[in-house]
Amino acid sequence: MMAVNLGTRGPDEARNLLEYCNFPGGTYYSDMRRKNGFEKPFNIKTWCLGNEMDGPWQICAKTAEEYGRIACETAKLMKTIDPEIELVACGSSGLGMPTFGDWERTVLDHCYDYVDYISLHTYYGNQANDIGEFLANSLDFDTFIKSVAAICDSVKAKKHSNKTINLSFDEWNVWYHSNDADAKMEPWQIAPPQLEDIYNFEDALLVGCMLMTLLRNADRVKMACLAQLVNVIAPIMTENGGKAWAQTIFYPFMHASHYGRGLSLEVRTECECYTTTSGRSVPCLETAAVWNEEKKELTVFAVNKSDQPMQLSTALNGFGALSPIEHLTMHGYDFKAVNTAANPDNVVPHADGKTTVSGDTAVSELSPYSWNVIRLKG
Repeated sequence: MMAVNLGTRGPDEARNLLEYCNFPGGTYYSDMRRKNGFEKPFNIKTWCLGNEMDGPWQICAKTAEEYGRIACETAKLMKTIDPEIELVACGSSGLGMPTFGDWERTVLDHCYDYVDYISLHTYYGNQANDIGEFLANSLDFDTFIKSVAAICDSVKAKKHSNKTINLSFDEWNVWYHSNDADAKMEPWQIAPPQLEDIYNFEDALLVGCMLMTLLRNADRVKMACLAQLVNVIAPIMTENGGKAWAQTIFYPFMHASHYGRGLSLEVRTECECYTTTSGRSVPCLETAAVWNEEKKELTVFAVNKSDQPMQLSTALNGFGALSPIEHLTMHGYDFKAVNTAANPDNVVPHADGKTTVSGDTAVSELSPYSWNVIRLKG
């Protein structure tokens, strides 16, 4: 996904960038690309109309009315140059933004007919060092998605449109460990360490819950980008000229990528709840399930958010005979345990989970505070 600048720049510059990237040749900017050594167009399919334009931290941030107008006119201009592209309008930079809801409704009022997606961004932290409240953030994540989808559909109804706007959750992660370090940075350094969160075990549990939330909402969330991938709030860390290693959050992300491919199933979960310090009732179990028709594999993802072991019974009616392949799990670690260059395998998954199948039921033992990947073969 490429973003155009709708802060300090505008529609004309967006058109020029698109022409440079996607137009075959014979125009000023497409010939500039060819002169620069790229004969064939890049053919970038998906473009974001700005980034976090509701944020007061942005240079030339805009009101919803201002942004909706410029996004609409930019979209019209860009689709004239390349009718095959997909466009993403900027949604709110978080569920807690004071303009949330009104922003999406106003923006889509202007550009509904010209865009294909609206974006969502969010990050979570555990500044209060409260594991119960921290893991409850996946409920807010789910609420954010369903709320934006509902707003999109309300604008669709208002416009009597047959078109459905889908969601691009193009920034999400845990982010808070590096805040103090970044605040103390000296200006104008050359490539300094920046936003280098060192992730721990509890972060992996929440990232797993967020991945499952995305899978359960795959009917509307068609794109979702972990921000980012290397060093900067990332699952992979490197040393300059030295080692590279996987952080704790790498493993749920890897598992979802490998085994979360296929048809995301609608799950119904019954379990006990725990009460957070703020009085919220939170289910102790979070799940998602994916059926891979090609491989005849069913994968059940699960996080036990409680301090007690749990027995998970999964109804398998309609799948025919299934047998366990493996039960991967991350459990038993101190919440603050991390991986480092010196000890990269301090927090890793193991294939020591216990799952059995009897008839149409799979029974899995879930350790306290654990990430689980239960793979079954048809």
